[in-house]
Amino acid sequence: MRRSSLQSVQRVLLVLLVVLVCLLLHNTFLGASARPKLSDKWKNIHSPAKAPTETPAQDVVSVVICASEERLGATMATINSIYSNTDADVFFYIVTLRDAVALTRHYIQSTSLQGIQYKILEFNPMVLRGKVKPDSSRPDLLHPLNFVRFYLPLLAIPHRRVIYLDDDIIVQGDILNLFKVKLHPEHAAAFASDCDLPSTHEMVRSIGMQTTYMGFLDYRKQEVKDLGINPSDCSFNPGVFVADLTRWKQQKITKLLETCMEENFRLNIYSSAMAGGVATPPMLIVFHNKYTKLDPRWHVRHLGWSPDARYPDSVLKEAQLLHWNGPFKPWKYPAVHSDLWEKWFIPDPSGRFLLDRPESDR
Repeated sequence: MRRSSLQSVQRVLLVLLVVLVCLLLHNTFLGASARPKLSDKWKNIHSPAKAPTETPAQDVVSVVICASEERLGATMATINSIYSNTDADVFFYIVTLRDAVALTRHYIQSTSLQGIQYKILEFNPMVLRGKVKPDSSRPDLLHPLNFVRFYLPLLAIPHRRVIYLDDDIIVQGDILNLFKVKLHPEHAAAFASDCDLPSTHEMVRSIGMQTTYMGFLDYRKQEVKDLGINPSDCSFNPGVFVADLTRWKQQKITKLLETCMEENFRLNIYSSAMAGGVATPPMLIVFHNKYTKLDPRWHVRHLGWSPDARYPDSVLKEAQLLHWNGPFKPWKYPAVHSDLWEKWFIPDPSGRFLLDRPESDR
């Protein structure tokens, strides 16, 4: 009797063991076969949770701009152009790395900018570990501050709405008009479309600048094809945008951007050898068909893509904002329309940031 009972228990245990092994094998194979595609990780981009109606804009125009040690004079020129062309109450959030905090403060306090309202924020580049690959084609595009725009909510800015600006910009209009742009109820940001400025199309074609997604993503990769983004769709430049931080958080924009960087680190779906470097493609993916379009006069760009291609005076006069995106910066030589930039330049009191000009102009 005891032997029969023992055999029964052993049979039950054996059956349970077989069932357990089968379950483990099933889960293993299911996990392997169900690994999410790149496109699956962005599935909520195209159907974000509906955000509440936007509250009225605050009285303070909040501007986020980065200040790298080697381009500090450029940042100050941008700030000076904004400060000088508006009566609005502007507050500048100047983001920099630890080594440049004191230098940034000294530049402001020792010049005519000492009257601005500002706060210097330190960015920790460690958040980029495992997300950005070294690339030698344009190392300047890999500077940690290029990715600050991805992490706006982490800056703990006490405003719902902010303007983000690159440091190679001059604002000729009243920044308040940009700040007051009406965002679509479900959009977290507003950019200027690369197809919305007909007066610049001829110059863009002449310098071979890309204006569609084909120029930014590697469509030979299946992971890119799976995104379902038409390669001929118009791109945008993320060097100028207005962001609603409440919606940004609700739609988990920062997490989506990080996922994009991590996938590129693994699959190499874009690189700095392509038109927009490594900071533009994640923004293009995450905000595809999900952004409000800015008035194109608020982002007249590509001034830095050629040392020879110039805009007509009529375009420059109407432009509310000028952007020298590209390798030919207005504080360097050669560059186009550098006079429009230099009128806002404030010499560096420390003497570190110097203009590069031909001998005849010195």
